[in-house]
Amino acid sequence: MSSFGVLPPWLVLDPLLRGWLLEDIGRGDRTTNTLLVEDVTLGSAKWIAKAPGITAGLPIAARVFQILNEKVRFTAVAAEGKWCESGQVVAEIHGSLDALLMGERVALNLVMRLSGIATLTNIYVEKIADLPAQLVDTRKTTPGLRLLEKYATAVGGAINHRMGLDDAVMIKDNHIAAAGGIEKAVTRIRSQIPYPLTIEVETESLEQVKEALKHNVDIIMLDNMPVDIMREAVQLIRERNSRVKIEASGNVTLETIRSVAETGVDYISSSAPITQSKWLDMSMRIALYTLDK
Repeated sequence: MSSFGVLPPWLVLDPLLRGWLLEDIGRGDRTTNTLLVEDVTLGSAKWIAKAPGITAGLPIAARVFQILNEKVRFTAVAAEGKWCESGQVVAEIHGSLDALLMGERVALNLVMRLSGIATLTNIYVEKIADLPAQLVDTRKTTPGLRLLEKYATAVGGAINHRMGLDDAVMIKDNHIAAAGGIEKAVTRIRSQIPYPLTIEVETESLEQVKEALKHNVDIIMLDNMPVDIMREAVQLIRERNSRVKIEASGNVTLETIRSVAETGVDYISSSAPITQSKWLDMSMRIALYTLDK
Protein backbone atom coordinates (compact mmCIF):
# COMPACT_ATOMS: atom_id res chain seq x y z
CA MET A 1 0.00 0.00 0.00
CA SER A 2 1.45 3.35 -1.02
CA SER A 3 0.99 6.60 0.87
CA PHE A 4 0.70 10.17 -0.31
CA GLY A 5 3.39 12.77 -0.50
CA VAL A 6 2.66 16.44 -0.13
CA LEU A 7 3.52 18.64 -3.09
CA PRO A 8 5.13 22.03 -2.50
CA PRO A 9 2.89 24.98 -3.42
CA TRP A 10 2.64 25.98 -7.08
CA LEU A 11 4.46 29.18 -6.14
CA VAL A 12 7.53 26.95 -5.74
CA LEU A 13 6.89 24.49 -8.57
CA ASP A 14 5.64 26.79 -11.32
CA PRO A 15 9.06 28.32 -12.12
CA LEU A 16 10.47 24.79 -12.53
CA LEU A 17 7.61 23.68 -14.78
CA ARG A 18 7.82 26.86 -16.86
CA GLY A 19 11.56 26.39 -17.26
CA TRP A 20 11.14 22.81 -18.46
CA LEU A 21 8.45 23.88 -20.91
CA LEU A 22 10.71 26.63 -22.24
CA GLU A 23 13.55 24.12 -22.62
CA ASP A 24 11.33 21.92 -24.81
CA ILE A 25 9.42 24.58 -26.75
CA GLY A 26 12.36 26.90 -27.34
CA ARG A 27 11.40 29.63 -29.83
CA GLY A 28 8.18 27.82 -30.69
CA ASP A 29 6.75 24.41 -31.54
CA ARG A 30 7.47 24.36 -35.31
CA THR A 31 5.16 21.42 -35.91
CA THR A 32 2.14 22.44 -33.84
CA ASN A 33 2.32 26.16 -34.59
CA THR A 34 2.48 25.49 -38.31
CA LEU A 35 -0.25 22.87 -38.27
CA LEU A 36 -2.73 24.88 -36.18
CA VAL A 37 -2.46 28.38 -37.59
CA GLU A 38 -6.04 29.67 -37.83
CA ASP A 39 -8.82 28.40 -35.60
CA VAL A 40 -8.60 27.19 -32.03
CA THR A 41 -8.83 23.41 -32.19
CA LEU A 42 -10.16 21.52 -29.20
CA GLY A 43 -8.76 18.07 -28.57
CA SER A 44 -9.31 15.13 -26.29
CA ALA A 45 -6.58 12.71 -25.37
CA LYS A 46 -6.00 9.68 -23.20
CA TRP A 47 -2.89 8.66 -21.33
CA ILE A 48 -2.34 4.92 -21.38
CA ALA A 49 0.03 2.94 -19.15
CA LYS A 50 2.32 0.63 -21.11
CA ALA A 51 3.62 -1.15 -18.00
CA PRO A 52 2.21 -1.93 -14.54
CA GLY A 53 3.16 0.26 -11.60
CA ILE A 54 2.21 3.01 -9.18
CA THR A 55 1.20 6.35 -10.64
CA ALA A 56 2.82 9.49 -9.30
CA GLY A 57 2.87 13.07 -10.53
CA LEU A 58 -0.58 13.39 -12.10
CA PRO A 59 -1.33 16.74 -10.37
CA ILE A 60 1.98 18.00 -11.76
CA ALA A 61 1.04 16.91 -15.27
CA ALA A 62 -2.28 18.75 -14.97
CA ARG A 63 -0.42 21.89 -13.98
CA VAL A 64 1.92 21.62 -16.99
CA PHE A 65 -1.01 21.70 -19.39
CA GLN A 66 -2.78 24.46 -17.48
CA ILE A 67 0.31 26.68 -17.62
CA LEU A 68 0.00 26.46 -21.39
CA ASN A 69 -3.76 27.00 -21.35
CA GLU A 70 -5.70 27.45 -18.12
CA LYS A 71 -8.87 26.00 -19.67
CA VAL A 72 -7.37 22.53 -20.20
CA ARG A 73 -9.20 19.89 -18.17
CA PHE A 74 -6.97 17.08 -16.89
CA THR A 75 -8.90 14.22 -15.26
CA ALA A 76 -6.90 11.57 -13.42
CA VAL A 77 -8.54 8.19 -14.06
CA ALA A 78 -5.93 6.26 -12.08
CA ALA A 79 -5.65 7.48 -8.49
CA GLU A 80 -2.38 9.08 -7.45
CA GLY A 81 -0.32 6.55 -5.52
CA LYS A 82 -2.34 3.53 -6.61
CA TRP A 83 -1.35 0.57 -8.76
CA CYS A 84 -2.26 0.63 -12.45
CA GLU A 85 -2.04 -2.16 -15.00
CA SER A 86 -0.54 -2.18 -18.47
CA GLY A 87 -3.11 -0.91 -20.95
CA GLN A 88 -5.06 1.00 -18.31
CA VAL A 89 -6.19 4.56 -19.00
CA VAL A 90 -4.32 6.77 -16.55
CA ALA A 91 -5.77 10.18 -17.44
CA GLU A 92 -8.11 11.94 -19.83
CA ILE A 93 -7.39 15.45 -21.11
CA HIS A 94 -9.57 17.93 -22.97
CA GLY A 95 -8.73 21.39 -24.21
CA SER A 96 -6.87 23.43 -26.76
CA LEU A 97 -5.05 20.97 -28.99
CA ASP A 98 -1.92 23.11 -29.24
CA ALA A 99 -1.57 23.02 -25.43
CA LEU A 100 -2.03 19.25 -25.41
CA LEU A 101 0.62 18.73 -28.08
CA MET A 102 3.15 21.20 -26.66
CA GLY A 103 2.78 19.96 -23.09
CA GLU A 104 2.75 16.26 -23.92
CA ARG A 105 6.46 15.49 -23.60
CA VAL A 106 7.23 17.48 -20.45
CA ALA A 107 4.13 16.19 -18.66
CA LEU A 108 4.69 12.57 -19.67
CA ASN A 109 8.40 12.66 -18.84
CA LEU A 110 7.70 13.89 -15.33
CA VAL A 111 4.94 11.37 -14.62
CA MET A 112 6.89 8.43 -16.09
CA ARG A 113 9.96 9.36 -14.04
CA LEU A 114 8.05 9.88 -10.80
CA SER A 115 5.88 6.80 -11.27
CA GLY A 116 8.99 4.67 -11.76
CA ILE A 117 10.41 5.98 -8.49
CA ALA A 118 7.15 5.44 -6.62
CA THR A 119 6.88 1.90 -7.98
CA LEU A 120 10.38 0.80 -6.92
CA THR A 121 10.03 2.59 -3.59
CA ASN A 122 6.88 0.63 -2.87
CA ILE A 123 8.60 -2.66 -3.66
CA TYR A 124 11.26 -1.81 -1.06
CA VAL A 125 8.65 -0.71 1.47
CA GLU A 126 6.65 -3.92 1.09
CA LYS A 127 9.76 -5.96 1.96
CA ILE A 128 9.67 -4.55 5.52
CA ALA A 129 5.99 -3.65 5.84
CA ASP A 130 5.47 -5.90 8.88
CA LEU A 131 8.50 -4.54 10.75
CA PRO A 132 8.86 -1.22 12.66
CA ALA A 133 11.73 0.08 10.51
CA GLN A 134 10.81 2.73 7.95
CA LEU A 135 12.43 3.43 4.60
CA VAL A 136 13.80 6.93 4.01
CA ASP A 137 15.25 8.48 0.87
CA THR A 138 18.54 10.39 0.45
CA ARG A 139 19.95 13.49 -1.27
CA LYS A 140 21.10 11.38 -4.24
CA THR A 141 18.62 13.02 -6.58
CA THR A 142 18.69 14.50 -10.07
CA PRO A 143 19.71 18.19 -9.89
CA GLY A 144 16.59 20.29 -10.35
CA LEU A 145 14.24 17.39 -9.62
CA ARG A 146 14.80 16.83 -5.90
CA LEU A 147 11.44 18.18 -4.73
CA LEU A 148 9.56 16.00 -7.20
CA GLU A 149 11.69 12.87 -6.82
CA LYS A 150 11.31 12.99 -3.05
CA TYR A 151 7.59 13.54 -3.52
CA ALA A 152 7.56 10.30 -5.55
CA THR A 153 9.30 8.30 -2.81
CA ALA A 154 6.67 9.52 -0.35
CA VAL A 155 3.92 8.47 -2.75
CA GLY A 156 5.58 5.05 -2.82
CA GLY A 157 5.43 4.76 0.96
CA ALA A 158 8.84 6.02 2.13
CA ILE A 159 9.67 8.93 4.44
CA ASN A 160 11.62 11.93 3.22
CA HIS A 161 15.04 12.49 4.74
CA ARG A 162 16.32 16.07 4.79
CA MET A 163 15.62 18.02 1.61
CA GLY A 164 18.90 19.89 1.79
CA LEU A 165 21.93 20.67 3.88
CA ASP A 166 20.01 23.30 5.85
CA ASP A 167 17.34 20.90 7.17
CA ALA A 168 19.43 19.12 9.77
CA VAL A 169 23.02 18.46 10.82
CA MET A 170 24.49 15.21 9.52
CA ILE A 171 28.11 14.73 10.52
CA LYS A 172 29.58 12.30 8.00
CA ASP A 173 32.99 10.65 7.78
CA ASN A 174 34.58 13.55 5.91
CA HIS A 175 33.25 16.06 8.46
CA ILE A 176 34.69 13.93 11.27
CA ALA A 177 38.04 13.81 9.50
CA ALA A 178 37.99 17.57 8.86
CA ALA A 179 37.14 18.36 12.49
CA GLY A 180 39.59 15.89 14.00
CA GLY A 181 37.07 13.52 15.55
CA ILE A 182 33.44 13.12 16.57
CA GLU A 183 33.84 15.02 19.85
CA LYS A 184 35.27 18.12 18.18
CA ALA A 185 32.73 18.03 15.38
CA VAL A 186 29.70 17.69 17.66
CA THR A 187 30.93 20.26 20.19
CA ARG A 188 31.71 22.89 17.58
CA ILE A 189 28.47 22.42 15.65
CA ARG A 190 26.21 22.23 18.70
CA SER A 191 27.45 25.59 19.95
CA GLN A 192 26.42 27.35 16.73
CA ILE A 193 23.34 25.74 15.18
CA PRO A 194 19.84 27.16 15.77
CA TYR A 195 17.22 25.37 17.85
CA PRO A 196 15.64 22.88 17.13
CA LEU A 197 17.95 21.38 14.49
CA THR A 198 18.88 17.77 15.22
CA ILE A 199 22.37 16.32 15.06
CA GLU A 200 23.03 13.00 13.34
CA VAL A 201 26.43 11.30 13.32
CA GLU A 202 27.56 8.69 10.81
CA THR A 203 29.41 5.81 12.47
CA GLU A 204 31.32 2.89 11.01
CA SER A 205 32.33 0.99 14.15
CA LEU A 206 31.16 0.23 17.68
CA GLU A 207 33.81 2.60 19.04
CA GLN A 208 32.36 5.46 17.02
CA VAL A 209 28.87 4.51 18.21
CA LYS A 210 30.05 4.76 21.83
CA GLU A 211 31.61 8.16 21.17
CA ALA A 212 28.43 9.45 19.53
CA LEU A 213 26.40 8.26 22.53
CA LYS A 214 28.81 9.98 24.88
CA HIS A 215 28.01 13.32 23.23
CA ASN A 216 24.21 12.87 23.25
CA VAL A 217 23.53 13.15 19.55
CA ASP A 218 19.95 12.81 18.35
CA ILE A 219 20.43 10.21 15.60
CA ILE A 220 23.16 7.66 15.03
CA MET A 221 23.69 6.31 11.54
CA LEU A 222 25.17 2.83 11.22
CA ASP A 223 26.97 3.06 7.90
CA ASN A 224 27.99 -0.01 5.90
CA MET A 225 28.10 -2.22 8.99
CA PRO A 226 27.79 -6.00 8.73
CA VAL A 227 24.40 -7.11 10.03
CA ASP A 228 25.83 -8.83 13.13
CA ILE A 229 27.77 -5.70 14.13
CA MET A 230 24.71 -3.56 13.38
CA ARG A 231 22.58 -5.72 15.68
CA GLU A 232 25.17 -5.30 18.44
CA ALA A 233 25.24 -1.52 17.87
CA VAL A 234 21.44 -1.31 18.11
CA GLN A 235 21.46 -3.19 21.40
CA LEU A 236 24.19 -0.92 22.77
CA ILE A 237 22.31 2.25 21.80
CA ARG A 238 18.99 1.00 23.22
CA GLU A 239 20.65 0.15 26.55
CA ARG A 240 22.44 3.47 26.95
CA ASN A 241 19.94 5.96 25.52
CA SER A 242 16.57 4.73 24.28
CA ARG A 243 15.68 8.20 22.96
CA VAL A 244 18.37 8.12 20.27
CA LYS A 245 17.02 7.24 16.82
CA ILE A 246 18.98 4.72 14.77
CA GLU A 247 19.43 4.83 11.01
CA ALA A 248 21.06 2.15 8.87
CA SER A 249 22.62 3.04 5.53
CA GLY A 250 24.95 1.75 2.88
CA ASN A 251 24.46 -0.73 0.02
CA VAL A 252 20.86 -1.51 0.94
CA THR A 253 19.28 -3.77 -1.70
CA LEU A 254 16.02 -5.66 -2.08
CA GLU A 255 17.94 -8.74 -0.96
CA THR A 256 19.36 -7.18 2.22
CA ILE A 257 16.76 -4.66 3.39
CA ARG A 258 14.79 -7.15 5.47
CA SER A 259 17.82 -8.47 7.37
CA VAL A 260 18.80 -4.86 8.10
CA ALA A 261 15.30 -4.05 9.36
CA GLU A 262 15.36 -7.11 11.62
CA THR A 263 18.31 -5.66 13.57
CA GLY A 264 15.87 -3.22 15.21
CA VAL A 265 16.87 0.06 13.54
CA ASP A 266 14.29 2.83 13.27
CA TYR A 267 15.11 3.94 9.74
CA ILE A 268 16.80 2.52 6.66
CA SER A 269 18.07 5.08 4.16
CA SER A 270 18.65 4.10 0.56
CA SER A 271 19.20 5.94 -2.70
CA ALA A 272 18.19 2.90 -4.77
CA PRO A 273 14.48 3.74 -5.23
CA ILE A 274 15.56 6.94 -7.00
CA THR A 275 18.89 6.03 -8.59
CA GLN A 276 17.95 2.53 -9.74
CA SER A 277 14.32 3.02 -10.78
CA LYS A 278 13.11 2.68 -14.36
CA TRP A 279 10.60 5.04 -15.94
CA LEU A 280 7.05 3.69 -16.01
CA ASP A 281 6.24 3.86 -19.71
CA MET A 282 3.09 5.74 -20.78
CA SER A 283 1.79 7.22 -24.03
CA MET A 284 -0.71 9.87 -25.07
CA ARG A 285 -3.28 9.24 -27.77
CA ILE A 286 -5.41 11.97 -29.34
CA ALA A 287 -8.97 10.64 -29.39
CA LEU A 288 -10.96 13.55 -30.87
CA TYR A 289 -10.45 17.00 -32.35
CA THR A 290 -12.96 19.67 -33.44
CA LEU A 291 -12.73 23.29 -34.55
CA ASP A 292 -13.88 25.73 -31.88
CA LYS A 293 -16.34 28.04 -33.70
